[in-house]
Amino acid sequence: MEAKRQAMMQAMGQHVLFDGWSEAAFLAAADDAGVAGAQARVLFPRGALDVAVALHKAGDARALADLAADPDARFRDRMAQAILLRLHHAGDRHVVRASSSLFALPQHMVEGAALIWGTADAIWTGLGDTSRDFNWYTKRASLAVVYSASLLFWLGNEDEAEVAAFVDRRIANVMALQAPPLKTLASTLLAPLRAPTARDDLPGRWG
Repeated sequence: MEAKRQAMMQAMGQHVLFDGWSEAAFLAAADDAGVAGAQARVLFPRGALDVAVALHKAGDARALADLAADPDARFRDRMAQAILLRLHHAGDRHVVRASSSLFALPQHMVEGAALIWGTADAIWTGLGDTSRDFNWYTKRASLAVVYSASLLFWLGNEDEAEVAAFVDRRIANVMALQAPPLKTLASTLLAPLRAPTARDDLPGRWG
């Protein structure tokens, strides 16, 4: 079943370019992968939407697999490397652009936000983050903003050096918000927050 699931995910891209994340694209990808319609619906109950979700999560997994541990590197450099790796594994720009449009639709915005949060969580986890208090949230929220902005820039710019420079600037912007007065205020307001106990237990608990 997993092989058929992967085959459908791989086949979906070429049809998205012409038909978007539509039912027609979903059925065409199933046909290309040799998966019967009923079985395709078992693999992806919500059709094209579930394929889009699966492709995004697969990109997270590939980026984490390639993320090298380098204890001698500056942390901001490791963060930049992780973001650039995730962009590298995002897939075809045209398909990602179509995915961005899909998750910008009102009925899918919550799902899209959850995927970006999941990407931020995956990167922080891959970088060895062990925070369990409010920092778990502030780190991921900040990275979600940086990654979202970087993704939009990447969609419109194929120059790797310019993308890398953009990512560095966004990280610098976020680090500027880590000034002691702001961190003290955040710790006072958000002290009761605790990280979730499981990946399906987002966003966590209070107190």
